[in-house]
Amino acid sequence: MIIIQPIGGLCNRMRAINSALILAEKRGEKLHVLWNVNPELGCPFEELFAPTKLFTLRDFSNKLDPGKVFLQATCQRIGNDEIRSNRDDKGLLDLYWKTLGKRLYIATEEHFFPNHDYSAFQPNEEIRKKMEAIKKNYGARCVGVHIRRTDNKPSINGSSTDAFIKSIEAELSAHPETMFYLATDDLTEEARLRELFPGKILSNEGRDLSRETVSGIKDALLDLLCLSETEKIIGSFFSSFTDIAADWHGIPKIIAGQDA
Repeated sequence: MIIIQPIGGLCNRMRAINSALILAEKRGEKLHVLWNVNPELGCPFEELFAPTKLFTLRDFSNKLDPGKVFLQATCQRIGNDEIRSNRDDKGLLDLYWKTLGKRLYIATEEHFFPNHDYSAFQPNEEIRKKMEAIKKNYGARCVGVHIRRTDNKPSINGSSTDAFIKSIEAELSAHPETMFYLATDDLTEEARLRELFPGKILSNEGRDLSRETVSGIKDALLDLLCLSETEKIIGSFFSSFTDIAADWHGIPKIIAGQDA
């Protein structure tokens, strides 16, 4: 049995679960997910995604969930540090994962096996319909733009606003018909791009930017899905949100300020 408690925000959790699905397949076992509704992500799984048969799931919201404490006591527990010490680019080392016990409790934000299949994360009907409504405005060609700000200093330093502007200008020079779907946690950045590129910027206007509320996480997933449905992404450095948006359907991405 493999139990995983994915840690962190939405994309880190999705990647951790996807990695655990690969491990479960390798071991011929079922996966159980413990989904913590907390300040990092204040929304139950079922408010975001349709039911899946790929794993069983339990939401909990208290810090010392009785089931969690029991599982920690009876399972072999592994976390971020141990995972980081026992993996390479292909995932967990064979010599490591083959020696793990039969009852595993994994608490991590790490991406410990590559998995490009996101079929476990089908949006629920509410979010899917909102995405389809936004897509109607994409036109003949739409490029996604993800500007990560707030507390992510590597993204702020590695992908400046000027770098995004240059990338957008390059797209418009080559393809004047292009529309841009913008996902950002900074409304000031959005206002600036709308001023510079009038009539070219689409977004989920009126969105909730909080990560502690159900509506905020729903809006984050909507942004992620809308980005994934574009032809190309201009993304932020050191951002799992950028990475998953591009990886979901295998679309090309460039990182503003990093890629020529």
